Amino acid sequence: MKLPHCLAVAWLCLAGSVAFAADGRIQPIDARQLTEVLGAEKGHVVLINFWATWCRPCLTEIPELTELAHDLADRGFTLVPVSLDDPGDLQTMVVPFLKKWFPEFRTYTRLEPHMDTMVSVVDPAWNEILPTSYLLDRDGNLVATIQGGKSRADFAAVIMPNLN
Repeated sequence: MKLPHCLAVAWLCLAGSVAFAADGRIQPIDARQLTEVLGAEKGHVVLINFWATWCRPCLTEIPELTELAHDLADRGFTLVPVSLDDPGDLQTMVVPFLKKWFPEFRTYTRLEPHMDTMVSVVDPAWNEILPTSYLLDRDGNLVATIQGGKSRADFAAVIMPNLN
């Protein structure tokens, strides 16, 4: 008797997670689509931030980067966050994690089976350190690589000279 009820509850929970992902805050993409996203940002200074739910320094950076992106948007700065969590963990880990800790955060998530495939769009020699961020100038050229958990001030020091 309780099994159909449990299945119904599980379905409703999953449906809510799918709705969360489908509302535009979480967008699964592959490497080709990431290339397109970055191409569409030409004319902006772009910080691509690769992060994951299991990376503690990444989680410290999220609020700092979100604030910075908001404050510098009118100067032509864009944040492109990309979760490198396993694609199979989207509904079970990424969606619940973001709902709990960062409900307003917008991010891309990888569809590629390997993290390297996503990061290779920007850095074919990535050393698999997370968090890793890449700063692109207004022409789409890589101008800086930032690794390890950094503060807002650290990011601003690298970004600001490229906004002028």
